[in-house]
Amino acid sequence: MMRIGVYQSAPVFGDVGANIEQAFKELPAGAADLWVLPELFNTGYQFVSREETLGLAEEIPGGRTCRDMTELAANLSSILVFGMAERVENRCYNSAAVVGPRGFIGAYRKAHLFFEEKEFFKPGDTGFQVFDVGWAKIGVMICFDWFFPETARILSLLGADILCHPSNLVLPFCQKAMVTRSLENAVYSVTANRVGTEARGGKEPLSFTGGSQILGPSGRILSGLNDREKGWAVAEIHVEEARNKRITVYNDRFEDRRPELYGRLCR
Repeated sequence: MMRIGVYQSAPVFGDVGANIEQAFKELPAGAADLWVLPELFNTGYQFVSREETLGLAEEIPGGRTCRDMTELAANLSSILVFGMAERVENRCYNSAAVVGPRGFIGAYRKAHLFFEEKEFFKPGDTGFQVFDVGWAKIGVMICFDWFFPETARILSLLGADILCHPSNLVLPFCQKAMVTRSLENAVYSVTANRVGTEARGGKEPLSFTGGSQILGPSGRILSGLNDREKGWAVAEIHVEEARNKRITVYNDRFEDRRPELYGRLCR
């Protein structure tokens, strides 16, 4: 048995130090082996220019946020998955980093950019990756990646037991859709969303839907938060349940696949 946790916050745009400090204050030691935090948890979401994005983005793993979050991982004796803007020379990616008590584990760059993200970020080029953190294998996807079922499927085929899903959701559909993503792949999933509203640069306000949740391989909600509250939730899980892909004595989620008939998915 292990414990996985989700953190739901309302970051102050641009105040990286305060947003990180809030995570230090709120996440409790000893409560979870794995924590998933929201997309862009350290900066906020509604950028108004590429220059602003570049100014708030950091190197992974060399920047301040990764250093601080590695310290937090050591304090908590936990693995942390968190979203942030990544800077590579003059390019920015909407990324998620994975760190543990002993340091940096890996990073993923968001493949499917949503709405104005296309103005500020480059499409991710890391491909979909699974990280072995000892007691489990975790796959990382970010927010709008949920809309494309191929994301969860390839991570599951690569061996992920848990889908870690940092998010800043404004559409109302994702939480219910992730029930299907967990069920069809028989994996745990952790969607870490944020709450609050941002309205910057004369743009239309963005209201974030909260509803962070931890789901089991059957799609059952194990723990979560509502659409307004800040805080965290934890669930105890049995990782081996995500390694049984049987549906009936005759059916297996992966063995029954017919890839020879799925050609259009690769076009």
